[in-house]
Amino acid sequence: MAIAQKQQKVTFNLPSDLKEKLIEMKKEYGISLSAIYTEALKEYIRKKEKEKWRKAAQKAKNDYLDDKDLAEFSSIDGDEFYEY
Repeated sequence: MAIAQKQQKVTFNLPSDLKEKLIEMKKEYGISLSAIYTEALKEYIRKKEKEKWRKAAQKAKNDYLDDKDLAEFSSIDGDEFYEY
């Protein structure tokens, strides 16, 4: 069962041609403009969060490769590696 989320009204400006395309989509898919905006914003946020994590992972990788003390761990001798 879906839990109803509190909704807030927002106002923003769009270029006229984009608004016209959204109205066409609304009619074609039989959904509200609010549903289109919500879906688009959720996707935008998901994309930006993924991009942020990707950048952080790349930075961590670069930090690891640039730090000679950490890089030594990548060449662990099999005799010194213990499996639990």
